[in-house]
Amino acid sequence: MNSSQLKYQYELNNENGYFFTPKTMRFFGDTMKNYGVITHNNMFELWRKKPVNGGLTKSAFFSKKSFQLICID
Repeated sequence: MNSSQLKYQYELNNENGYFFTPKTMRFFGDTMKNYGVITHNNMFELWRKKPVNGGLTKSAFFSKKSFQLICID
């Protein structure tokens, strides 16, 4: 799975989700190009390739079943 596929599944399964909205992405100074995905046993890790907006490098974790945001680390 790549970052665009994860975004599609997230939006499909979380109608009121805010993570990938243009407003949120703009706030953090991020683009989809800057994301990579690592597959774990029961979740996907969305990680930033380069720091954004003041050095932010945190990863976000999404459920494989519901594609809901689990946590940001």
